[in-house]
Amino acid sequence: DHQTILRAWAVKDFAPNCPLYVQILKPENKFHIKFADHVVCEEEFKYAMLALNCICPATSTLITLLVHTSRGQTAPWEAFRQLTGTKQTLNRDSQQSPEQWQKMYGRCSGNEVYHINLEDSTFFAEYEGKSFTYASFHAHKKFGVCLIGVRKEDNKNILLNPGPRYIMSSTDICFYINITKEENSAFKKQEKQRKKHESKLSYHGASRLPVHSIIASMGTVAIDLQDTGCRTSSGPTLGLPSEGSKEGRRPSIAPVLEVADSSSLQTCDLLSDQSEDETTPSDDEVSAGLEYAKGYPPYSPYIGSSPTFCHLLHEKVPFCCLRLDKGCQHNYYEDAKAYGFKNKLIIVAAETAGNGLYNFIVPLRAYYRPKKELNPIVLLLDNPPDMHFLDAICWFPMVYYMVGSIDNLDDLLRCGVTFAANMVVVDKESTMSAEEDYMADAKTIVNVQTLFRLFSSLSIITELTHPANMRFMQFRAKDCYSLALSKLEKKEREKGSNLAFMFRLPFAAGRVFSISMLDTLLYQSFVKDYMISITRLLLGLDTTPGSGFLCSMKITEEDLWIRTYARLYQKLCSSTGDIPIGVYRTESQKLTTSESQISISVEEWEDTKDTKEQISYRGNHRNSTSSDQSDHPLLRRKSMQWARRLSRRVPRHSGKTAEKINQQRMNLYRRSERQELAELVKNRMKHLGLSPAGYDEMNDHQNTLSYILINPSPDTRLELNDIVYLIRPDPLAYVPNTAPSRKDSFCNTVGQDTREETQL
Repeated sequence: DHQTILRAWAVKDFAPNCPLYVQILKPENKFHIKFADHVVCEEEFKYAMLALNCICPATSTLITLLVHTSRGQTAPWEAFRQLTGTKQTLNRDSQQSPEQWQKMYGRCSGNEVYHINLEDSTFFAEYEGKSFTYASFHAHKKFGVCLIGVRKEDNKNILLNPGPRYIMSSTDICFYINITKEENSAFKKQEKQRKKHESKLSYHGASRLPVHSIIASMGTVAIDLQDTGCRTSSGPTLGLPSEGSKEGRRPSIAPVLEVADSSSLQTCDLLSDQSEDETTPSDDEVSAGLEYAKGYPPYSPYIGSSPTFCHLLHEKVPFCCLRLDKGCQHNYYEDAKAYGFKNKLIIVAAETAGNGLYNFIVPLRAYYRPKKELNPIVLLLDNPPDMHFLDAICWFPMVYYMVGSIDNLDDLLRCGVTFAANMVVVDKESTMSAEEDYMADAKTIVNVQTLFRLFSSLSIITELTHPANMRFMQFRAKDCYSLALSKLEKKEREKGSNLAFMFRLPFAAGRVFSISMLDTLLYQSFVKDYMISITRLLLGLDTTPGSGFLCSMKITEEDLWIRTYARLYQKLCSSTGDIPIGVYRTESQKLTTSESQISISVEEWEDTKDTKEQISYRGNHRNSTSSDQSDHPLLRRKSMQWARRLSRRVPRHSGKTAEKINQQRMNLYRRSERQELAELVKNRMKHLGLSPAGYDEMNDHQNTLSYILINPSPDTRLELNDIVYLIRPDPLAYVPNTAPSRKDSFCNTVGQDTREETQL
């Protein structure tokens, strides 16, 4: 950073009018180059993305795909079938085959963010004077584009989903997600032909709407005005409308209004969270100390952090109470279980508590996150944090730290890994300067693999130095599917693809991230000067009054009546004002299970009469150790056969003794590697005085694959457990005078400039 700062100063001194694009590592160095036109701070983006991955799965993959230019890459399906050795036919009604998910995921990956003036646009020109949500819904319905934000001509601030109260103006700049920009689309050519016959195709009424627009919106206008009320915070997200008078009629959805009326807006204070935050807290909340306040954090660990309205404590926590694993005079808790948290933990494993780690906490404590959904945050640090960092985090509720390492099982158990929803493993700075370049991730990868084997259902999000190393995440040596993906990646790299790794399962599922994936963000800002601002707004690094925020909702069985993505778009726009931008889908992975995961019981061995395998295996692995048996099911069969023959030669015991010996022998036969690992963890928990209850639930692991569909087509069918990415309107925009200024906040009495000068 010091060298980068000096170079930036040199350029500014030599050519003051030259636009300056700077990328630095540490957030505390930002104020040295605040004169630059565009600045990307790696640690800020990294921690904010890792934080959002915990509440909006695969946010890092979503952002990476949006900032990369691609043509909607698709894998060669016939070659893929040959590589995997599969000859199955593709079922059009099913999306379970590997080829189908890659086809959908690859096609949607070509979506990017573009901009255009409303008056010059074919997509949005007709929505002048209409509400933002009306324009977004109808543009998606007609053209398949997703309008996500606007910027006024006389204002530099971008507003993501300003909500139904915002009225579109002819001078507005519209930001939308699409496969290609409007100027290169086929609609532009059709528009030129349409203008030649405009007089014939126009409706000369008061509204002067084109005929094709009226026809396209007839289906929406004809829908009954039902279920116009907004959801409550405790009810389902997509309430089923009341049944119509006609039997067999499909449930209807309220239309998206051209201009939102005041009555509907008053009932749509969705995010003010009246049921949770504004009412009198219950006795349980008071006793547990959950009466949080909302305000701006009084202390930031570095200069230049954007002020964010957050959930805060009325009084800061003593530093001794921030230590999770050591009791003090205020509490006697020494492990995560003793605290009795209602929500699952988010654990962050890092080498040191750098200033950038502050940006992991802020998005998870932002004011628009419901109070009852806040997850406790545990920082597992190799080195003790500094006092100034503890000063910054002691105002946030349920934030703790512990000194330990992820390669120590006892430390993991103490910090509550068995109660965790997500485990975030941050790349260590000390390993980035390895002698062999790609060996920098070696220790991180092996530690994460150990975590995966011990806690198979734990959601682990890993940061790597080199994206190429993601092929070793959750590595299985004899997985034919991963081997086929590896060969495809080599072919994509030979073609010059800058996203050759995009079909790797860990990246598609958002379980791995590398900061080098964001290098293109700085390059894209040369053509799209708004990309850094939009990315910071999506990640919660910046907050603009009236601008929305990124969140997600899960499709449950009660929501399947909505059926398609287009109907979901209409339902959200007409009720809550949310704008969906994509879907995160998880499917059962019908792949060949790794041999290391297979255990064969005695009954299965008796039923299996595969003599060819036994004969061919008879001459191999004569001197294999017992540790190899878990990796080779055939060797396990051989050992069981040997044990049975041996048992026939030993003298027969009578009565209960023989029955007990036989039972123990059967248990040993059935014992798998998974059970051995589980027994190891349970023994350590008992040794530490921790209850092993709940650990068995973490071993309910099923082979699944997950991927992102950015701005899918309107006819895309929704499936159970789909997670929809939403840009939700700013709740404070609906409730005037809700957010105090920084100067009026209860925990801050000075302005930003004064604070920065004081800290400096």
